[in-house]
Amino acid sequence: MTIDERRPSLRRFLRRLAATEAELDAERLQRESAECGATLAGHCRRGEIVSVSGRLRTVVYCPRTNLPTLEADLYDGSDVVTLIWLGRRRIAGIEPGRQLTARGRIALRDERKVIYNPHYELETR
Repeated sequence: MTIDERRPSLRRFLRRLAATEAELDAERLQRESAECGATLAGHCRRGEIVSVSGRLRTVVYCPRTNLPTLEADLYDGSDVVTLIWLGRRRIAGIEPGRQLTARGRIALRDERKVIYNPHYELETR
């Protein structure tokens, strides 16, 4: 093995040594998302039907008078996609810290990426 072949692993080692815990977590989430064939949230565009995979950061019930919603922020290490279930107060298994894959059409609400009533699968990782 030449010294040039060892440089990428040395660079990678030094970068990991200097990285924060949040940066390492984001890299891991992006790697896992790519491995399961999902689109990175940072690459999603309005109108696309996508599959995104990541960890739920927050889950909030929004009791509106006309249509209550359950909203969850899914983070995959590159960006956040807000999952919105219309007319739901809670869903079993949808809680902060859970890993899941969601499918649906990307929309924009207040300049944030959202998927309304996504199809989802809870991960066992």
